[in-house]
Amino acid sequence: MTGLDSTQLRTFAAVVAEGSFEAAARLLHVTPSAVSQRIKALEETVGQVLVRRQRPCDATEAGRPLLRLAGQLVLLEREALTEARGALGGDPGRTRIAVVVNADSLATWFPAVLSRLPAEPALSFDLRQDDQDHSAELLRAGSVMAAVTAQRDAVQGCRVRPLGAMRYRALAAPPLADRWFAGGLTRSALAAAPVVLFDRKDRLQHRFLRTVTGRVLDPPTHYVPSVPAFSEAIRLGLGWGLVPEQIADADLAAGRCLDIAPNRVVDVPLYWQHWHLDSQVLTTLTTAVTTIAAARLHPPHPPHPRPR
Repeated sequence: MTGLDSTQLRTFAAVVAEGSFEAAARLLHVTPSAVSQRIKALEETVGQVLVRRQRPCDATEAGRPLLRLAGQLVLLEREALTEARGALGGDPGRTRIAVVVNADSLATWFPAVLSRLPAEPALSFDLRQDDQDHSAELLRAGSVMAAVTAQRDAVQGCRVRPLGAMRYRALAAPPLADRWFAGGLTRSALAAAPVVLFDRKDRLQHRFLRTVTGRVLDPPTHYVPSVPAFSEAIRLGLGWGLVPEQIADADLAAGRCLDIAPNRVVDVPLYWQHWHLDSQVLTTLTTAVTTIAAARLHPPHPPHPRPR
């Protein structure tokens, strides 16, 4: 097999990142036909279909390793170009970094990471959102260079380090708590009381139910896939749910919500995984992430407390 063409690899990464051949062409300032020809040539070199021609375009299983290679190539080339142009006093442009973060971290502590990064080198952020139990999948697929994830085992080709634990409290509006939990968190009450979930990947509440009752329960469920709307749904009495402590504290202090399990917390350990690459951008980003996480998250704690 002949060597891989760097221009074709960059084009492949652009198609997956932008979601279509046309959008990749606009990004690369070429025609869609040129993009198509480069992808076809790369696929012929590899002997595999690398792109699923759909909306949005996605990498095939065979394309995933090449997608990660392409992303790393783009990052290292950009850093080298930045250093070279900077030495000559030119404008090096911006380096794009793609990171996947779980919704609760994105709504609480992670934005502080971005403000902590230095002005140079100039960065453009492509933040993706996914459940902490699934965010490592984008890293494995090569779509992002780093992830905040609940997965402590390193994805192949990546480094991993613990960040601390995100703490959750079980909240309910006072009227809902009075109606369903006046007698405590009994199995019958938890089976009947409505619960709010973020989306269908969110299993945190169900794990809490299993911890409390020792049973798998299936209570009435509302899906609210927005962190502000999720908390507001609980305040309005739509159901109970596990809320990040950083958000829960204000609602508890104002009396808008009650902690229905004051002797229990749920701590979800989080980890930072990123490409195993000697990169100034990744080193700078990792320093900012670990610094902010150390200040905002709890020390790791067993995520599922034993039943009383």
